[in-house]
Amino acid sequence: MDRRSFLAAAAATTLAQGATKPVVGLELYSVRNELAKDLPGTLSAVAKMGYEGVEFFGPYADWKPEYAKEVKKQLDDLGMPCLSAHTGVKYFTPPELARVIELNVILGSKYMIMSSAGRVTDIDGWKGIATTLNAAAEQLRKIGKGTGFHNHAVEWKAIGGVRPMDVLAAETAKDVVLQLDVGTAIESNVDPVDWIKKNPGRIKSMHMKDWKSGMATPHEGYRVLLGDGDAKWKDIVAAARAKGGVEHLLVEQEGSALPPLETAKKCLENYKRIVG
Repeated sequence: MDRRSFLAAAAATTLAQGATKPVVGLELYSVRNELAKDLPGTLSAVAKMGYEGVEFFGPYADWKPEYAKEVKKQLDDLGMPCLSAHTGVKYFTPPELARVIELNVILGSKYMIMSSAGRVTDIDGWKGIATTLNAAAEQLRKIGKGTGFHNHAVEWKAIGGVRPMDVLAAETAKDVVLQLDVGTAIESNVDPVDWIKKNPGRIKSMHMKDWKSGMATPHEGYRVLLGDGDAKWKDIVAAARAKGGVEHLLVEQEGSALPPLETAKKCLENYKRIVG
């Protein structure tokens, strides 16, 4: 069996078994400039690094179905599936939802993740986001797919004593994924392990982004490679596997001292060294 067939079979088996061993993929925002210049070449480079899948982001939602089919063929040829897709909030409402669900189906994406809620200023607004997610979940559930929400730092900041992430966890259906961005949780003084344990079975996807305290700016805190920040990766991944129901571990990098592709490669190497 060649590499492409092996990786495709391994990924399919992992998903079918409920992700007893998570698929390690790359959030392609990490190599966004390279992707914009040469999508086929970038996907090929990511596959050669050993990544088992990818998560697309923002721009994919404006693709035509014909182009999405071309990308899917490239992924199939590489044996590297599309695991999920980061999707702006505007695409979760009519008339965009059906069209973008079609793109996710074409790409083979399992989860259509809301990448951000946009500007929400009160708890009622966050309850509205939960309603939007539930409506999308209802549509996706019919075709064996799902949705979820990706946290940033803002969702951990309390409004009137209530954190938006707690609202989303309480107000959404239990199959709505709470995609945990580890770095922004740590920056916000949230213990990722504690959050995972409090939301069993809902951390099916996790962004493996590190953050280091004591840097000149919060942004600089994110420019450390996976394993060079404050995240206790062995404990976090163990909790995600034991309690979170994690299926996809997605390396994400906002930048580092190294070129983006080299950064992505080094992060994967560090993950394997730390977690195994």
